[in-house]
Amino acid sequence: MSTQALIQPTTALRHVTHVLKVNKLSAVALAFLVALLMLAALAPFVVPHDPYATHLDQALQPPNSAHWFGTDRVGRDVFSRVLVAARLDLSIAFSAVLISFFGGTLIGGAAAYFGGRWDRIIGRATDVLMIFPLFVIAMAFVAAFGNSLSSIVLASAIVNVPYFLRLARSEVKQLRLQNYVEAARAGGNSEMRVLLEFMLPNTLPTMSVQLSTSLGWAILNVASLSFIGLGIRPPTAEWGIMVAEGAANLLAGNWWLVVFPGAALTLTVLSFNLLGDGVRDILDVRTKK
Repeated sequence: MSTQALIQPTTALRHVTHVLKVNKLSAVALAFLVALLMLAALAPFVVPHDPYATHLDQALQPPNSAHWFGTDRVGRDVFSRVLVAARLDLSIAFSAVLISFFGGTLIGGAAAYFGGRWDRIIGRATDVLMIFPLFVIAMAFVAAFGNSLSSIVLASAIVNVPYFLRLARSEVKQLRLQNYVEAARAGGNSEMRVLLEFMLPNTLPTMSVQLSTSLGWAILNVASLSFIGLGIRPPTAEWGIMVAEGAANLLAGNWWLVVFPGAALTLTVLSFNLLGDGVRDILDVRTKK
């Protein structure tokens, strides 16, 4: 391996470390998300109790040594359900955002690169979609096609597609004027190859910031759909469902039923947004040391 090949990863790692040292909130967000992802992946093996086992004699117990987050109205362990819910919510969010990321980037990038009528149509369609509250569109989609897991994933993807479409169009319109694009064409590459191999990969730094932010909003959309009864159905462990069920017991003083799943949801959404800020700083050439 050449010395140059070793230096480049080292320099990149040094830059990332520098940015995280300066932007401590992004570093904390990254640490939280890494821990959450590990717990979510291992949730079936590390939960202290069966998240779906009911024990009516232990119903509505406040946090204690046996049940760290207390128990719900049928005696289920809230801590175990929060961990299992993290696995479900993160899986749906990642699936939805990846669909919208690849679909929006490819369609928006192709429209901007080839231009013409299709670019104008896609641009207008994106503008029309963003006029409406996108969560209302997701609600309508799930109401029309049912609240199956696939419908919820697609509804969450639809909510995020316009952002990736608009950003990809903007980036490709700037990149197609670069000299290396003309050089790629002059080298005999087809237009599709120039788009896929030379242009879209160069949009990834900017798109990755939107990717991180969209993950947070996708989790919030999934939880919101479940909260209003259009998403995942009980007794499945899901953060939105847990908050909705806990709200019914909040006035009775059972605060832990809302606080812990609500805190998990809030911290996760906030961490993805803070991580997006960190990614932006990492990719900003002005911060390079």
